[in-house]
Amino acid sequence: MLGGVTDLSTGPDSPATSAQPLPERAAETTAERPWPVRLLSTKIRDYVARMSPVWVEGQVVEHTYRGGSGMQFLTLRDTDVEASLPVSMLTRAFDGLAARPETGDHVVVHARPEFWVKAGRLSMRAADIRQVGVGELLARIEQLRRVLAAEGLFDADRKRPLPFLPSTIGLVCGRESKAEHDVVVNARARWPQVRFEIREVAVQGVNAVREVSEAVAELDAREDVDVLIVARGGGSVEDLLPFSNETLVRAAAACRTPLVSAIGHETDTPLMDLVADYRASTPTDAAKHVVPDVGEERQRVSQARQRIRGAVQGLLQREQHGLDSVRSRPVLARPETMVEARAQHVAQHLRHVRTCLDTALVRAAGEVDRMRAQVRALSPASTLDRGYAVVQRADGAVVRSATEVAAGQDVHVRVASGALDATVTRTVPADRADRADRADPPAR
Repeated sequence: MLGGVTDLSTGPDSPATSAQPLPERAAETTAERPWPVRLLSTKIRDYVARMSPVWVEGQVVEHTYRGGSGMQFLTLRDTDVEASLPVSMLTRAFDGLAARPETGDHVVVHARPEFWVKAGRLSMRAADIRQVGVGELLARIEQLRRVLAAEGLFDADRKRPLPFLPSTIGLVCGRESKAEHDVVVNARARWPQVRFEIREVAVQGVNAVREVSEAVAELDAREDVDVLIVARGGGSVEDLLPFSNETLVRAAAACRTPLVSAIGHETDTPLMDLVADYRASTPTDAAKHVVPDVGEERQRVSQARQRIRGAVQGLLQREQHGLDSVRSRPVLARPETMVEARAQHVAQHLRHVRTCLDTALVRAAGEVDRMRAQVRALSPASTLDRGYAVVQRADGAVVRSATEVAAGQDVHVRVASGALDATVTRTVPADRADRADRADPPAR
């Protein structure tokens, strides 16, 4: 009996006796009282049967239509991680769908989970399958683009410059694809010495995201790879969906090696183009941008050498012309000319200085003679020479008035030649002396 009734299993290897009941709950099981597989499977089936129908989204990875069968089977896989579920659907319901899903289609399925006891397998019984339209896919991509842009994964300051001359290029492309041919042929035509590390992977379908992400991570970890190119030819929006997948876009953003995205044609813009360090319009454009043209570089080197040679020659010619001009000057033909000219200037200035000095001395001598005559004319000695005398009292005071002396007083008289002492016999007041002088002028 199941679900807590007596276990009817018998046998020498049975861990429980026939009279011993089974545990009600899984937590009550022990090594001595385990559940049989049929009981566990039944409980799982009953639990799953109570689940509500659910809408689930994924990509059809396996499906082969069987017209004579009453049931159609397909496998639904998540587009980001390795997770898949088997899905079954009645053939009559499958035939009634508006559009039959094919391998690689993105669909939403309305299904109820069911557990097969005998096989121990979980599957989904589908009641409806609908295609995810291109418009809805583009809307989801636009929403993801806004999220990644808000995180700064598309910012220009995250873009790294590509190396000028990479020695090794890591190339991620489809198997035997035209994109691989375009990149390799054009790159080696421009620079034959360039080397490639090529990883051929699925570039569309259910395995594209995983294989491209793994290839990018592997090549990014190599020290000898200088630049990465992820290339794929053109295709429909559905074909290019893996390159707008969030997992792959974040893997590309995490690369340390400069990454070039060459997905589809110029009008195609998957999200990888926005996160890459350089977006090439085509695989051929990627090769031309990553690898310089050896012919053009040699021509540029030749032109640069010619410009340098012309500049050096022009400089030498200008310097030689300057030297010739300097050498042709008379001062270099007769260097003493500079000294002679300066010597003449010095001699001329000396003569001018002597003339000026002589003139100044003559003028000064005349001025001294004139001043000497004035001094002599104004000196007391000149006055004495004209017959005047200086009278001094005994105390040395000069007598300027007759009232300053008295009769009988001794005075000292100084004349032009010598001096004499005298005694005053009489004093005459000034007014009478003036009248006497006018009446009888002194003899000369």
